[in-house]
Amino acid sequence: METQLLEADAASIEKAAELLRAGELVGFPTETVYGLGANALNAKAVKKIFEAKGRPQDNPLIVHVSCVEEIAPLVRRIPQAAKKLMEAFWPGPMTLVLPKADCIPDEVSAGLDTVGIRLPSCRAARDLIAAAGCPIAAPSANRSGRPSPTTARHVFEDMEGRIPLILDGGPCAVGVESSVIDATGEMPIVLRPGGITPEMVEAVLGSVRVDEHVMSPLREGDVARSPGMKYKHYAPKAQTIIFDGEADQVIAAICARYDEAEKRGERVAILGFDEHDFGGRTCISLGSVKRPDDAAARLFAALRELDERGETMAFCEAVSTAGIGLAVMNRMGRAAAFHIESV
Repeated sequence: METQLLEADAASIEKAAELLRAGELVGFPTETVYGLGANALNAKAVKKIFEAKGRPQDNPLIVHVSCVEEIAPLVRRIPQAAKKLMEAFWPGPMTLVLPKADCIPDEVSAGLDTVGIRLPSCRAARDLIAAAGCPIAAPSANRSGRPSPTTARHVFEDMEGRIPLILDGGPCAVGVESSVIDATGEMPIVLRPGGITPEMVEAVLGSVRVDEHVMSPLREGDVARSPGMKYKHYAPKAQTIIFDGEADQVIAAICARYDEAEKRGERVAILGFDEHDFGGRTCISLGSVKRPDDAAARLFAALRELDERGETMAFCEAVSTAGIGLAVMNRMGRAAAFHIESV
């Protein structure tokens, strides 16, 4: 299959919409990461997502809509807390888990009685959904386990020959996948952190709980209620270790481990902040330590750069878990299989 990479304009969006209506897959931009989309109401089309990604089928997908009015047919009810969050944060990088309607195929929900719904702020994404005339089920547009794509070129690297079309909408502004919030119970639960932080949710609702597995893997037999919970995700080929502690101690520990690994013949790189001096050792920037949004926007590209450079080991500075830092540490932790060392 030939894969076209086209700038996201009116003509290419219409072409992508035609492909979606015909049961095909399309790579498309959002403000978080690039998505791999199919008609959410077409079970056969949705199955192609799992084939293209090599994704386990017990991992649910998120359904994207172009306006709030499109949600009602997809769910059985919308709790009051969900309505408040919609008003506060949509369009935007937030997915709400709601009781699903019968029209949602089991392939989308992984057999659960809930479905994740998102209204993206990216204009190209909303235009595509509207043009297709159907909700779009979409995970991130990468091979399963690989770092998520934040540019169309990343999608092309993973999906060339697997899908017919990728829309190029430029780099993603947020850089980590949407916050996933379970709004089905009395207390909303953050299942996956993202650009809409627990602090922001708490300011709207008064209280929110963060799932215990945001910073740990699921136990054997646990059910993944959200994408990004069950499997090792976002991982580069390099063995990845995170160092957490005071900055001076983290820098010293990373430099020592770097030199030890290099003596063993490893190819090594550091994922670190611009303000910190690693003595000329190979370093991939996470931006300024004063701006956690930098790390969110750069993390996946940095993990992909490790593979491009052929590194075999990577040592990462931990990020404060305040605000969007929790989302960064969630993704970094899963990329490292939660190998986090306190120093």
